[in-house]
Amino acid sequence: MNNIIGTDISSIKEIGDNNTIINCKFVGDDILIGNNCTIKNSVIAGGTIITDSYIEGGLIGEKCSIGPYSRIRATTNIGNNCKIGNFVEIKNSTLGNGVKCSHLSYVGDAIIGDNTNIGCGVVFANYDGKSKHISMVGKNCFVGSNVNIIAPIKIADDTFICAGTTVTADTQAGDFVIGRVRAESKEKYKYYLKNRQKN
Repeated sequence: MNNIIGTDISSIKEIGDNNTIINCKFVGDDILIGNNCTIKNSVIAGGTIITDSYIEGGLIGEKCSIGPYSRIRATTNIGNNCKIGNFVEIKNSTLGNGVKCSHLSYVGDAIIGDNTNIGCGVVFANYDGKSKHISMVGKNCFVGSNVNIIAPIKIADDTFICAGTTVTADTQAGDFVIGRVRAESKEKYKYYLKNRQKN
């Protein structure tokens, strides 16, 4: 059973079960809503697919894929042909066309340019304990897995950020950014620890 309030769902091609849709506008054709979605005060464009996700106060462009288990919070604008995947939370952000953020990430107070890829486990650190700050990421950027982006910051177009990097300074167009400690392997150290524990 679905709970539909203040919304015309005639443009939805297919809708599953256990959905709550309140005061939304669906624009265009071929919109698919799966199961277990909550969508409030949002605008959803044609060709978009939403599954098992929570959206409130969002503007979702055409042919996007949202979910499963995504959370899109108020004042978030998502462009066309974007992918927002499982366990991704987006708050007060603007994403350009073709942005991909597929796994386990937090995007807060960010502006992200077209065709940028946000890797698994990326965190936009927007809060310094007192104020929220903006992160600006350009077009065609690659943000690797487990990257921390410390706001306020401006990441220029075509920047490549390696996995595991914490980014604290602005970049220039085309920069290659890496900021992690090289792993050190101590040969047979496990046996040393084992013998030490016995003694």
